[in-house]
Amino acid sequence: MHALDILGDPVRRRLVELLAAGDQPAGEVSRVVEREFDISQPAVARHLRVLREAGFVASRPEGARRIYRLDPLVIDQLQDQVDRYRSLWNQRLDALETEIARGKREQKEKKA
Repeated sequence: MHALDILGDPVRRRLVELLAAGDQPAGEVSRVVEREFDISQPAVARHLRVLREAGFVASRPEGARRIYRLDPLVIDQLQDQVDRYRSLWNQRLDALETEIARGKREQKEKKA
């Protein structure tokens, strides 16, 4: 699954946001997401599993709890992907700006 597809889901985006603040027990992030999205704990666990299997997060046992952490390398990879899209967007926006300027120039020439 593509990284942007994974983050396309608002629950997974929120989990990533929560874990960006630092390592947290699954129960804590689960309670926040359950409350905000009105979903069950098993549903949150499935989203955490998707993030883990995609390499976004890692978990480690700590007593009876599982502690999740965001993998910063994944964020760097996402930034690279976004930068590639930004480059394409900037090219297209520059072309649009040129066309708008050309159209305004042509309108002025017709009026003169």
